[in-house]
Amino acid sequence: MYLLYDLMLLASSLVLVPYYLFRGLRYGKSRRGIRERIGFFAPDRLAPLAGRRVFWVHAVSVGETRAAIPLVRALKEAYPEAAVLISNMTETGHAVAETVREADLCLFFPFDLSWVVRRVLAQVQPAMLIIVETEIWPNFVRFGHRLGIPVVLVNGRLSDRSFPRYRRIRPLMAPLLAKFSAFCMQSELDGERIRQLGADPGRVEVTHNLKFDMQAPLPDAAEVLRLRDCYQLSPEVKVLVAGSTHAGEEETVVAAYRQLLASGRQAVLILVPRHPERCRLVAEMLGAAGLPWVLRSEVEGRPERLSPGAVLIGDTLGEMLRFYAVADLVFVGGSLVPVGGHNVLEAALVGKPVLFGPHMHNFKEISRLLLVVGGGIQVADGESLAREAGKLLDSPQACQAMGAKGRDLLAANAGATAHTLRVIAGLLGEAHG
Repeated sequence: MYLLYDLMLLASSLVLVPYYLFRGLRYGKSRRGIRERIGFFAPDRLAPLAGRRVFWVHAVSVGETRAAIPLVRALKEAYPEAAVLISNMTETGHAVAETVREADLCLFFPFDLSWVVRRVLAQVQPAMLIIVETEIWPNFVRFGHRLGIPVVLVNGRLSDRSFPRYRRIRPLMAPLLAKFSAFCMQSELDGERIRQLGADPGRVEVTHNLKFDMQAPLPDAAEVLRLRDCYQLSPEVKVLVAGSTHAGEEETVVAAYRQLLASGRQAVLILVPRHPERCRLVAEMLGAAGLPWVLRSEVEGRPERLSPGAVLIGDTLGEMLRFYAVADLVFVGGSLVPVGGHNVLEAALVGKPVLFGPHMHNFKEISRLLLVVGGGIQVADGESLAREAGKLLDSPQACQAMGAKGRDLLAANAGATAHTLRVIAGLLGEAHG
């Protein structure tokens, strides 16, 4: 079966590699990490791991990497002599991982071909494989288990959309899940679903969601003013941030923004596409709509501040919390189109009211809790986005109250990191906590 899997991967690579090279040329990006992905490392690339116990944390992209940060920090605190390696599939996730101070090394995840995985595991020699959410690669799990390396799924979840797909391939999933040492799931429902797919019930624990353990200082007035200066935003202008937006919804956000401007509100929109390579297309769309725009990478040093009606396009990585910090109001994208939403807790973390659309199936429980406590508002479409945003922009008190409720929600649900760390310590045969 695994030979067939290898052959299928190899065949798909003949299509996917040229596709990604074409995308790289189209969007002016080079594809990095090809040698790493096939298990060839530059001399001394793995030197930070030499002679140390290695925790290998695999997080596919940006969201999973951010979710893993509290655990990475806890691992370094509990095992200061050990090394933490973070691997990613995407370049954006890799860029975020490189900002994690506690990570000793960041690599691109190897292609899941038998000979590549064997080669990489032999060089890295990890003591534990920690997979974030549901990024399960058969050969990576199989060879890790064969080498006696504990394999742990953390912050595990199975959405309403993904669970039926996994259930259809349960005969393939069950033997693979048998190779896991532990499953740390986000909710009781996620725990029940992984058991239905064939996971050993004795290895499943509900440790809750690591995203509630994110940490960031609440920016004070001086810090907000400093950031506004950095982004050329006047103190008196209202700031609406649309974060992690996708194709098909930016037009809706811009239409809502134009309604706010037409009603006389003095506002600037910070628009942050989920994938920075799309910024050029977004800029073209704004130009066609007659809105002035500036790239974040070019805004500093401008002689004048952004006028109301302008759009600042976030084309940099690792600044989302700073964008949110200067916002009066945050809209989280991937939710007006059927992507499944993104992490609304990041806005709550810096005390901001958050709006999101109807497509939140990847953050179903988090968005539900945020609505229950009054820390967020779900909108149905562009019209309701404009309406609710207008109400909030007119009421700083309402914005402040919603932001405080979201931050309180984080504090009330914290603790997943400590629980997950206890599971890891148990697998290592060590007491913790």
